[in-house]
Amino acid sequence: MTRSSLRLAGTALAASTLVLAACGNGDGATGEGTDEERTYSIGITQIAAHPSLDASREGFKAALADAGLDVDYDEQNASGDQATATSIATTFAGAGHDLILAIATPTAQATAQAVTDTPILITAVTEPQEAGLVDSWESPGGNLTGTSDLNPVEDQLGLLVELAPDIETVGIVYSSGEVNSEIQVELAREAADSLGVEIEVAAVTNSSEVQQAAASLDVDAYFMPTDNTVVAAFESLLQVAEERSVPLVTADGESVERGAIATYGVDYEKLGYQTGQMALRILQDGADPAEMPIETFADLVLIVNPAAAERMGVEIPADLLERADVVVE
Repeated sequence: MTRSSLRLAGTALAASTLVLAACGNGDGATGEGTDEERTYSIGITQIAAHPSLDASREGFKAALADAGLDVDYDEQNASGDQATATSIATTFAGAGHDLILAIATPTAQATAQAVTDTPILITAVTEPQEAGLVDSWESPGGNLTGTSDLNPVEDQLGLLVELAPDIETVGIVYSSGEVNSEIQVELAREAADSLGVEIEVAAVTNSSEVQQAAASLDVDAYFMPTDNTVVAAFESLLQVAEERSVPLVTADGESVERGAIATYGVDYEKLGYQTGQMALRILQDGADPAEMPIETFADLVLIVNPAAAERMGVEIPADLLERADVVVE
């Protein structure tokens, strides 16, 4: 199984024997009695605030609310700083939570290193095995499992070729500190030959560098991966694309709503909800994260933004509009 294909992991079967205590150290839960009466303590750590990650978080919480669970949430945001993410993880290690949700690769890595005796769920993580989080997608091992947002990079780059058939170069601005972004750059390079384009990259270390990095690339189009650092400065990249009248396609749907032209994207709220359903199997049924395969979201959505295309001087082909699942008004 290669990284360039989306990996669909099967859903683990619920344990047949009901356990009265959720896995983890249990110190964070209050109250006694049945699961319906119990209050669970869940820590949520998120690398930064942006629409995709926020949607994942809210989807996760919605799944537990729909199941009727009473939950006390300890929600923390690292504001894009890895040192803060590490500090949050260290605090969570001694907090006695029943479960921890780590949103995005940098926070997942920090949490996995610090927390070894509490179940950890991850979401919005591109390649958990490459990131050193699991032994394999099928058998994670340890105390961590969850969902991946591995996106179809070749199909997304194909949208650029469909929008502007004459393009020869595609620029990607990415964070040198995010393994998820490095993987997507590699996938883009693998896809470039078959699409007849050349990939040019500019690496950044923080969001303030995004606009200058984008401007340094002399390219015919831009592709933005699910890079937390770059997404946080999306408007800077968008400004360069609009000023140059070149198309911008992104890996996430929320950025299309913010002004990119199109994507084949993951519905992050539904991905978070799916992660929440995994949490229910751990908390209520005693499922072991080590034996729960990493799951992906299979139903990708084609989203297009005609107004954004007009601002970049690009005409969206009629058949692409007809195929779209969502047209941003």
